[in-house]
Amino acid sequence: MMGPLLVSIYVFVLAGFLGFELITKVPPTLHTPLMSGANAMSGITIIGALTLVTVASPSVSVVIGVAALILATINVVGGFLVTDRMLATFGGRR
Repeated sequence: MMGPLLVSIYVFVLAGFLGFELITKVPPTLHTPLMSGANAMSGITIIGALTLVTVASPSVSVVIGVAALILATINVVGGFLVTDRMLATFGGRR
C-alpha cells in the first residue's frame, strides 16, 4: 500500500506537469493578464503560511511555513508589479 509521502510526491509531480502544459498553451497576449491574476491568488498561501507559522510548534512545519510565506509574498508583489507595468503600457500613464 502507498504511504502518504509517496501519494504526495505523485500529486506534486502530476501538478507540475499539468501546470507546465497549461502555461505553454496560453497565447502570449493573454499570458500577462492571466498570470497577474493568478499571482494575486497567492495571498491565500500567505494567509495559510501565517496560520501555520503562528500555530505550529517549532519543527519542520515552521521552516516550510516561513519558506511558503516568503515565496508567496515575492509572487504577490511581482504579480502586482507586472500588472502595474502592463496597465502603464496600455493606459499611457508614466
